[in-house]
Amino acid sequence: MQQPGLTMQTLNQQNPATISMDVQATALPQEITHNLNPHFQVRPYQREAFLRFITYLNQHPTRPRPTQLLFHMATGSGKTLVMAGCLLHLYRLGYRHFIFFVNSSSIIEKTRDNFLNPLSSKYLFAPALFMDGAQVALKEVQHFEAANGRDLHIVFTTIQGLHSRLNTPRENSLTYEDFEDRKIVLLSDEAHHINAETKKGKLSKEEAEAVTSWESTVTKLFHANPDNILLEFTATADFTNPEVKAKYEDKLLFDYPLRQFRKDGYSKEVKVLQAELPPFERAVQAIILSQYRRKVFEGKGKHVKPVLLFKSRSIAESQAFFAAFVQGMKTLDATFLNHLKHLHTDTVLHRSFAYFAAKGITLENLVAELQEDFAEEKCLVVDSRNDSDEKQLLLNSLEEEKNQYRAVFAVDKLNEGWDVLNLFDIVRLYDTRDTEKNTGKIGRTTMSEAQLIGRGARYYPFQLHENQPKYQRKYDDDLENELRICEELYYHASYNPRYISELNKALVEIGIKAANPVPRKAVANTPRQVSPEKEKSQFRGLELPATLRNRRYQFTLASGYTSESAILGEVAPELPPQESHTIKLLSLGHPVLRKAMDRLPFYHFDRLKTLFPQLPSVSEFITSPLFLGEVQVSVNGNREQPERLPPPEKLQIAYQVLCEISVELSRVAPAAAPPIAAK
Repeated sequence: MQQPGLTMQTLNQQNPATISMDVQATALPQEITHNLNPHFQVRPYQREAFLRFITYLNQHPTRPRPTQLLFHMATGSGKTLVMAGCLLHLYRLGYRHFIFFVNSSSIIEKTRDNFLNPLSSKYLFAPALFMDGAQVALKEVQHFEAANGRDLHIVFTTIQGLHSRLNTPRENSLTYEDFEDRKIVLLSDEAHHINAETKKGKLSKEEAEAVTSWESTVTKLFHANPDNILLEFTATADFTNPEVKAKYEDKLLFDYPLRQFRKDGYSKEVKVLQAELPPFERAVQAIILSQYRRKVFEGKGKHVKPVLLFKSRSIAESQAFFAAFVQGMKTLDATFLNHLKHLHTDTVLHRSFAYFAAKGITLENLVAELQEDFAEEKCLVVDSRNDSDEKQLLLNSLEEEKNQYRAVFAVDKLNEGWDVLNLFDIVRLYDTRDTEKNTGKIGRTTMSEAQLIGRGARYYPFQLHENQPKYQRKYDDDLENELRICEELYYHASYNPRYISELNKALVEIGIKAANPVPRKAVANTPRQVSPEKEKSQFRGLELPATLRNRRYQFTLASGYTSESAILGEVAPELPPQESHTIKLLSLGHPVLRKAMDRLPFYHFDRLKTLFPQLPSVSEFITSPLFLGEVQVSVNGNREQPERLPPPEKLQIAYQVLCEISVELSRVAPAAAPPIAAK
């Protein structure tokens, strides 16, 4: 189960004579089979992970002590269930004290719910735990001083919180004394985060600041007792780093990469839909596809609510698009859908429209459905400025029937630790690349996008009859089966073959794709941004801030070109070169700008007056060089497009630029309200 290019061997590969077992013939012990939630079927690779763990502990008397082991398992493969089973077996071996730690507080809350809440759909354990006929309680504790010798006690904490609690002792909290005469088990999720010290030559600023707390604190606890055990779980161990590879060469117990996970059929098939269209039109394509999928499920008696993720590059852009999406959905009509319908002749969108027509669903009916299912109150905005415990609970319960949210708007908040099975569409709302110019190395953004695709590729389990596998793809070889759409994740992107090439390379690195050479391309420099605090302190209400007046805004005209392919397939040929023309916003015409402003409550004169008390009129705001008069836009399109702008495209340009300005202005102007309140 090695991924391409990975030279790491698991412990049983290194020592086949010492750690030998017959996986097929060996039964799992009852402490695991009787105490895990019977709703979760233990998959073959999870069974192998359990047996490797049990065999290593029982048949390897000369193993290093304290013992550290790594489970390298694909995103979505059920690492937490394996963690729960290992915990149960360790209880059998006499361990009563466990510490679960991770880098993110949101993952803490999710895991706490999975471990402790019997009402959760993702609860990991049986309704009652029994060992040798006696009932055992699983208890969350803040320290181990009052722990009894019968129950299983677990502390949930972040890595940073663990360091703080131990090095700044408080009453009723963990102290180093808790570990002097106790053997403990440390459970590390997303374990790549504790390797800051190991990656000495590749520290980011954040890692450098945390280096004395994360790995050093864990190491100190780990070595406090020779019987301690550290179990690490991650999908993204960086074995290409020499220090990390050296650290884990004698610790990698089980390796089940994303490549094998997908090959075994436990993931969705990932496809990409590229379209040379503005973001809102691509968004409507995605929600049409989502509604098609919902109808197909319902046609088979399955009530499944497919969810979409709209991913932006920044919080400001996410808020601007959310505002545009809400407004656009209110004015959506059959003419707009008919326009999209005729752009597609051989893609999944064509099949979607054909399905609706066959079922008697008119374009007017479809508009009404989409406006209801994707209304503002069914959209969830999640970022560092719009987050709460309530939103985290909503995010982690998107599969439940009572949760009505269909769309999530985010930046990077969901790149890690988000477990959702009914995510079927990811819409990338920006069109940038970040490959390093000289080395061709994939940038952090593209790599995080590949990892997000890996998270979204978790399979939504269903079966039409008992003879079908519930947790694996069923229709790979049945090309005409309409249920294939229910086993696919679509990644919606602007038409950019070079970016898709780079994304493919990132997917190779994380293990979802076999290696193929990918051309190395350059990336444009990103302009340095002024801090929001500085901009806010400089705002005087006399004019539009210079950073907004002098910025050259970007708008790409839609050619209508659309391309569908498997993400693992060949890269589509490039479009003819585009041309760019820079125009003044004012050249679009005074009536066009007034119409765009009328669609955005932010630009109603009474609100503008609160921002700019000396502003005499809306016309002055449009024409004055102190406001919109000198604002420039680079309009990109095929050879003749930028010079021939029909009225609808002029309105789109004005609307998009005004949205961007409104979001930025609401961020830096103390008196400004957001363009549309984020839900």
